[in-house]
Amino acid sequence: MSELLFPDASFPALRSELFDVPTQDRLSPAPSQHRPRFLMLYGSLRERSYSRLLTFEAARLLEAMGAEVRIFNPSGLPLPDDAPDTHPKVQELRELAAWSEGMVWT
Repeated sequence: MSELLFPDASFPALRSELFDVPTQDRLSPAPSQHRPRFLMLYGSLRERSYSRLLTFEAARLLEAMGAEVRIFNPSGLPLPDDAPDTHPKVQELRELAAWSEGMVWT
């Protein structure tokens, strides 16, 4: 075994033959069968919201780069502990979060 990996060979609990050094091939994820999925979230409910405008612009850019984008509209989302988990907006947000591979918050 390499001295670089195990400079101190006096460690009795270590069995170097059982130490499995990962390879790049094993660490790489399987190729995706779909475009990257992003969930876009903004928090302002104002009629002219800069965070909402920024969200739509970022979504436009991500789509131009080949991503699949969905935007969550927070209107009607209850405050934490203010509604049951079965609330439609809570369910919508959970489903979108499960669908996405990345999130952009503005």
